[in-house]
Formats: sequence, C-alpha cells, structure tokens
Amino acid sequence: MADGSRHSITYVKESTYGTTPASPTLKPIRGGKTTLGLSKDSIQSEELRDDRQISDMRHGNQQVGGSLPVELSYGSFDDFLEAALCGAWDADTPVAGTDQLKAGVARNSFTIERFFADIASGNKPYHRYTGVEINSMELKVAPNAIVTAGFDVLGQGYATDTVAISGSSYDAETTTSPFDSFSGTINENGSAIAVITEISLKVENGLEPRFVVGSNQTIRPQIGNSTVTGQLTAYFEDSTLIDKYINETESNIDFTLTDTDGNEYKFILPRIKYSDGKPDVSGPGAIMLTMPFQALYDDTEQTNIIIERNPA
Repeated sequence: MADGSRHSITYVKESTYGTTPASPTLKPIRGGKTTLGLSKDSIQSEELRDDRQISDMRHGNQQVGGSLPVELSYGSFDDFLEAALCGAWDADTPVAGTDQLKAGVARNSFTIERFFADIASGNKPYHRYTGVEINSMELKVAPNAIVTAGFDVLGQGYATDTVAISGSSYDAETTTSPFDSFSGTINENGSAIAVITEISLKVENGLEPRFVVGSNQTIRPQIGNSTVTGQLTAYFEDSTLIDKYINETESNIDFTLTDTDGNEYKFILPRIKYSDGKPDVSGPGAIMLTMPFQALYDDTEQTNIIIERNPA
C-alpha cells in the first residue's frame, strides 16, 4: 500500500498546451501534498423500463483539478508564481539584481507527474496530468508560523504509466528555507505598520473548461479577469484604516518576506480599496480589526500586483 512519505511530485512546462515535451527535465514541487486528480460528469440513460431498472450510464466530460499546498521558499515556485500572474519575470528590474513580475496575459501550462515509490512498476506508480494551468494562488502570512501558499489548478488530461517518460531527467529540490513571519516588513500607504497580525492574498484567473462535441476533454479553458483580493488583520489602535473604508480612500500595500539566508520576495499592491472594516468585540481581550481589500489596476505600474525577487 502506498504511503505519503514515499510520494513525490514533479512538473515540466509545456511548449504546446496539453503536450508533454520530449525528453523533459522535471522539477520537484516541494512539499509533496496535493489533491490533484480527475473528475468526470456522469450521463445516465432516461430509458423507461417496466422492471424500473436503469439500463445504462456513461462517463461524461472530464477535467483535472485540485490544489497544491506548499510552504513558500525562495526560488522553489517561481514558475508557478509566473503562471498565476500570467506574466513573465523581467530581469534586473527595477534595479540590477532584482527581477520583477507583473500580472499580464501570457498563459503557461504544465505536465505534472506524481510518483508513488512504494508501488511496484507493473502497478503503474507514475500518474501524469497534462494541460495543467494555475487557476488561483493564495498566500498567508500569520504570526509564529511558516508562510504558506496554495495553487489551485485546472487541467486537461490524466494517464498512468509503468515507467518514467523516455529520456526524462529530474532536477534536485531547492534547499532554501521556508519563509516565516518573523522576518520582513509590511507597509500601508508607505508607512510601516507594527500591529498587523495577519495578511492574506489571493490571485484568481477565472479559468473555466470548454467542452466540444467529439471529445470528453476540455480544449484550452477560457480565462477571466485577473482578480486580486486580500485581507489585513490588525490590533485596533485608531480609526485610520476604518476611515479609508468609510471614505472610499485608495491606498497601497507592500510587504517583504526574508528567509534565513537573506533572500527576499516583495509583494506590492500599488492601488487598493478596502471593502469592509469591522472592529468586532468578542470578549474582554484585544479588539481586532479585519480589513478585506481589492487590488485595482494602477496606471503608473500598469498592473494590479507586482512581485519582486531579490537574492541574498
């Protein structure tokens, strides 16, 4: 029987949607956790019989989906960050040594392979998913915790195999330490905030499958708007943030994550509006302020989100 401790998961970027490159070099997805799988619709015959029985059913449209929860570490998920934003890393921007990623319209798809090392070769330990795109990305920074991220995906095909892909090779895992909430900074409207207890961020691409007659697999899914939302949670010390919500005042947020070696990611939301603000009281202790927000297109930066990577 298969154990999670013997499970690994790798990926390779596709040049053609839904097609695994020849002799690919696959990269590991650190963490190994996933709910990636195949789902199908069911089609049931409506034929009426005098014995009340159902005469037939068929499998209908199918699609690959699931999530990839990870602990965020420097350089480990840059391809997925790029795909989530539908952008491309721009080297030495805005300064030499820093790479910048903005939301765009470029689409990347992947072949993802799961390997169950404790299943014998004849029992097909290789499971491959093709045409996999990043539908959404979630990021959470909480006190006294490792920074977590999650990538929800939508894909096209699924197959099992007894052997590795012909001519394939496998890169080694990155060795950078996961980010934690103890290092780094957070700024709201250019000023540091020391009372933030949590910040979360979600990027959604609105992928939806498109099915056609003659196939039970989706052609390349349709894509929606780039929607970036998030939430600040802070100790309630004054009404500055609430007034911004009341008055519909635009602001901006940036926060930097720094690992133990000094590698950094900086997340920049150049234009936001708060969509709520409640200093709820649930007991005699500290009052917490919850401030959800929506990121908007910024004319100057020409994007709603920016990620910058800066090696130590």
